[in-house]
Amino acid sequence: MENKNLSKNLYLRQFNESNAIAYSEAFVSNTSDYNFQLLDNAYRNAGKIYAKLKIAVETNKCSSEHCSVELTQLKQLEEAPKVSLDFLSSLIAELSVTDEANFDLNNDYRYTVANSLMNGKPGYSKTDGYSAYLDLLPDGSQQIVFVGPAFPIPLIINSAALNSLVTSDTSLIASTPDINAEMLRLLTEVGVFAADAVNENGELKSGAKITEEFVVMNADGSVDYEIIDIGNGKGRNVLKYDMDKIEKKVTPFINAEVAGLMSSEQDAIAAWNVYISKGTSVEEDAQMAQDANAGSSSWSYEEDLPLQQDKKVLFETKYKEYFMNNYLKQFTTNQFPTVKEDAAVFDLEEAKKAQAQKFLKDNDLN
Repeated sequence: MENKNLSKNLYLRQFNESNAIAYSEAFVSNTSDYNFQLLDNAYRNAGKIYAKLKIAVETNKCSSEHCSVELTQLKQLEEAPKVSLDFLSSLIAELSVTDEANFDLNNDYRYTVANSLMNGKPGYSKTDGYSAYLDLLPDGSQQIVFVGPAFPIPLIINSAALNSLVTSDTSLIASTPDINAEMLRLLTEVGVFAADAVNENGELKSGAKITEEFVVMNADGSVDYEIIDIGNGKGRNVLKYDMDKIEKKVTPFINAEVAGLMSSEQDAIAAWNVYISKGTSVEEDAQMAQDANAGSSSWSYEEDLPLQQDKKVLFETKYKEYFMNNYLKQFTTNQFPTVKEDAAVFDLEEAKKAQAQKFLKDNDLN
């Protein structure tokens, strides 16, 4: 089944980032009206209503006992401008998530359109068939309604509902966590690097190496090197690491990291869809010509929240794989010996003979 949000968000991103509209004669030669007059329209009749209520209260000609209804309505109208400004400010902040470079395209695509409209991006004007209305509601809350070609039905957002979400640390739109920053920090915390390998900014120093505790050793206490072919009949030693030991060391730290991420399951879904599911590194993502979102393996905000236990377990497993493959692996691959003599380049054929002879001797096979 087609992932509607993914395909439409991808199209909208390409449209918004393209310069093509600058070469459209129809667009350049015609005016575009972006003046939606949200506040003007919302308060057009507010003054008359306020005056009528005020007169009713002052002359004691209210329709409710003790003017309770009228006094409530007056209070709502007096507070309405601040509510409007807070509402629009909060809404714009929420919608701005759709502009983030690592925005999860599985979010509702209508929020991308609403953000484009609110920011006056080309192609989303009143001239293009879009409108937005701010309404004051009888209960004191407010709502904004977006309509236009990209909205099959109007998108309605209520101020009280939005405020409730924000207050409970839930977002209207999931913002994707900065996985690269999280992974780099995790590297310094998992206990496989010496304390002096971390600088004053909490980052690994250049040339940081995994401690000797995790290097594979021979029975006699010498380092058990792996020989690699560097071409032209030459070879050199590289360190071998006890990956099982390393994994046991880092797993508790990763589990704690995942537990923290799971405190906001919508963030976990965004991380899964943008990074974890496909397993590609942040650097690989940046080099791709087209967004490499999880596609068919994406999780849905509407259908998969709250996350079931099997998905939580899968996320933890894949998160660890992501960390091991994209961040820790560089420190366990082709690492040269610290002993100068062992790091020298040598004849590959002679080294292989010596290695075979050592194996025969160690296993008493001569």
